[in-house]
Amino acid sequence: MEQTEVVKPETLDELIAILHKIFESDTINVEEVQNIMESYESKPHEWTKYAKFDQYRYTRNLVDEGNGKFNLMILCWGEGHGSSIHDHTDSHCFLKLLQGQLKETLFDWPDRKSHGDMVQKSQRILQENKVAYINDSIGLHRVENVSHTECAASLHLYSPPFETCQTFDQRTGHKNTVKMTFWSKYGERTPYTTISQENN
Repeated sequence: MEQTEVVKPETLDELIAILHKIFESDTINVEEVQNIMESYESKPHEWTKYAKFDQYRYTRNLVDEGNGKFNLMILCWGEGHGSSIHDHTDSHCFLKLLQGQLKETLFDWPDRKSHGDMVQKSQRILQENKVAYINDSIGLHRVENVSHTECAASLHLYSPPFETCQTFDQRTGHKNTVKMTFWSKYGERTPYTTISQENN
């Protein structure tokens, strides 16, 4: 098998173009996607048009729909904002830090028989320009901006895209299905919705 050279994307647009090429294939090489996303060096002037912050909760902002093969979005985390514990609906999930730091806490899936605190597997701090990966076989996670002084922004790729996910109560393991919504699409604010929503 010949080794393909990693093309280093200089801009966010170049990264998107390379991702489109990679995802034309029916099989996804997780390491290849991670390497490409990591090799893009975050340049705020390229992505701030997509980065919409909210005072009360973190936001999901659609950047590209990946020809139906993936969703690429920027999540914006104000000080102290975090997600619930959630799954990824049988999708690949890549997370690249564009700015700031995020804490990821990994959990085991709750056991149907046990009622009580969910089992925490690990924690790590995700650093700027690094890429993390998770899928449902790895476990569930929660992502938080634990800083009280700095915002954070992260680039997420989900393949295939999904419209609902499950969130979990840490104390009981009880799960809820929630609908995914976008705060903005392509830099434009989406119509306000009052439905129950989760931002993972």
